[in-house]
Amino acid sequence: MANLFEHIGMEKERLQFSWISSAEAGKFTNVATEVANTIEALGPIDKFVKKTD
Repeated sequence: MANLFEHIGMEKERLQFSWISSAEAGKFTNVATEVANTIEALGPIDKFVKKTD
């Protein structure tokens, strides 16, 4: 899947998988925060935004 992201011009860091049990609320919070911070640091994907005149 990461190769597909790179092929279409997206950073592979935008794709993350994590196995989290329903009993691991703390782990879910940490992973969700980490993913959100990573995506925010990468910024928007201008390539996929339709430009209007």
